[in-house]
Amino acid sequence: MTKQVNKADPQNWLQQYGDLLYQYTLPRVNDSVIAEDLVQETFLSALKGLDGYKGEASEKNWLFTILKNKIIDHYRKKSSGLSVMSMPDLQGADGGWFDEEGSWVENRMPKDWDAADKPLERKEIQKIINWCKDHLKELQQHVFTLKYMEDLDSIEICKILNISSSNYWVLIHRARLKMRDCVEKHRL
Repeated sequence: MTKQVNKADPQNWLQQYGDLLYQYTLPRVNDSVIAEDLVQETFLSALKGLDGYKGEASEKNWLFTILKNKIIDHYRKKSSGLSVMSMPDLQGADGGWFDEEGSWVENRMPKDWDAADKPLERKEIQKIINWCKDHLKELQQHVFTLKYMEDLDSIEICKILNISSSNYWVLIHRARLKMRDCVEKHRL
């Protein structure tokens, strides 16, 4: 039994994968121009590396892998221009969500989202989540995106953004709380 090898077809990349790659990129970078640039860079990198494409993965998966690396590089470059805040005081950082024992305050407990089973309502919730993410502080947004959209672990994120582990945990904690608060306020 011979293994099927996929062939790359660069002439059809834009038509076949352009919109998919762009739709994947846009919510991760929050800027249509940057998203377009990253997709173009993906195609250019793929063309340059065409000789290295052995066809073991599908063409689509190969392009998405290149794109994911481009997105990570984008955040790496962006983080070099950000000033990393010193370790903030965590007192009051939870916005009144928890009591002294760490339990949920009664009126701040998460609400049930029965809309998760309905496609239209799920789509609306996704819009709200994206809007809320776009309104996080820049470094929180980067951490949140890399963690929950790119599915990177904390060590990788710290390296990419050049932040300490303790700073990462403060940023992700605050981003989660702000996201939850924002989504709860703007949910239908």
